[in-house]
Amino acid sequence: MKKVLIITYYWPPAGGPGVQRWLKFVKYLPDYGIEPIVYIPENPTYPFLDKGLLNEVDEKVTILKHKIIEPYSWASIFSKNTKKISAGIIPDKKKQSFTQRLMLWIRGNLFIPDARVLWVKPSISYLSDYIQKNNIDTVITTGPPHSLHLIGLGLKKHHNIKWFADFRDPWTTIGYHKELKLSDNAAKKHKELEREVLNIADQVIVTSPTTKKEFQVITKQPITVITNGYDVEKVGKQPADEKFTLAHIGSFLSERNPLVLWQSISELVNDNQEFKKAFQLKLIGAVSQEVLSTMTKFGLNRYVNNLGYISHAEALVEQRKSQVLLLVEIDSPDTRCIIPGKLFEYMAAERPILAVGPEGADIESIIKTTNTGVFTTYSEKEKIKETLLNYFKHYQEGNLKVNAVGLQYYSRKNLTGQLANLLNN
Repeated sequence: MKKVLIITYYWPPAGGPGVQRWLKFVKYLPDYGIEPIVYIPENPTYPFLDKGLLNEVDEKVTILKHKIIEPYSWASIFSKNTKKISAGIIPDKKKQSFTQRLMLWIRGNLFIPDARVLWVKPSISYLSDYIQKNNIDTVITTGPPHSLHLIGLGLKKHHNIKWFADFRDPWTTIGYHKELKLSDNAAKKHKELEREVLNIADQVIVTSPTTKKEFQVITKQPITVITNGYDVEKVGKQPADEKFTLAHIGSFLSERNPLVLWQSISELVNDNQEFKKAFQLKLIGAVSQEVLSTMTKFGLNRYVNNLGYISHAEALVEQRKSQVLLLVEIDSPDTRCIIPGKLFEYMAAERPILAVGPEGADIESIIKTTNTGVFTTYSEKEKIKETLLNYFKHYQEGNLKVNAVGLQYYSRKNLTGQLANLLNN
């Protein structure tokens, strides 16, 4: 059986979306004749924990661990906002405290490409020995954190290995990159490292067509799109919420604050008494204070049911209970490439989706081709209202559902098959 070394930062008991992709690949790779060996930090500082995910790791999988120096653990002594910044929840510029601004400057300029860079050299040393003793010829790194690609870069330079660099998100064009208060030298260093990784990796894997197009400008190395997906979860049929629930699962960042949506809902509850009585906005996951404050300004706080962070298993149940699932992406050309992993779980939940995102977003074509919901841009207030009213009408009639097509393509097992084909070539 072919052995493949997978270098990842996020691994159970880490919670949040970053852990799902490679947790599921590792689950199914043995079905394709590949033995995954997973290398993770021994003492990580995860922004969210979900210990239930430990049950999804096969006891036969070899897990390698090595200590990591975590600046976020030091910073937590001085600020309670460390976990939020670690999770990508960056406060609005106008409301940032001096400590927050300092932390962002330090994060962007002293830790390049990110705060896990101190794990790079020790990992190269540790893994070099392991690779030689165990005849490993294939290594995969997955980011963010993109410093893990520097581990792959170091191993590639010193060993005769085939290196696959997996980008779950872009590097220098990701939304929060501009918020890191980068100096010109720091911004240049990010670009240089990105270019070096993309040109030395034997194979680049990305999660969206737009990211592939961006990277093709930088490198001639082969780039393959393997999206995130959904797994066959043992959730079972759930009773639908009695309220007309519009549910958002996952982190709700300050930049991802859709004023057009809040305005649309505000107008609907003011103009339609039946809608007003039935409507509930269900929030699951970390929500920025800016988003909550905006909801209050629009008079929507009375309709909010904020459940906070819950386990992945609980989130799957809530998805299936909700009447409509809300997907929001930042209104920026930089986010057209972002295809959140939760989109595929939304699709598998068989509940209609209302998506709000930038024009030309990759998520639009997926939602349309699978017939799983409606995509709108930030300029389409009337379309948002029309979609919600249409869903509400079907809710009242007791027949709110979707007739999805082609979902099997996005199953985790099928996607792992695509990965296995790359690894075996």
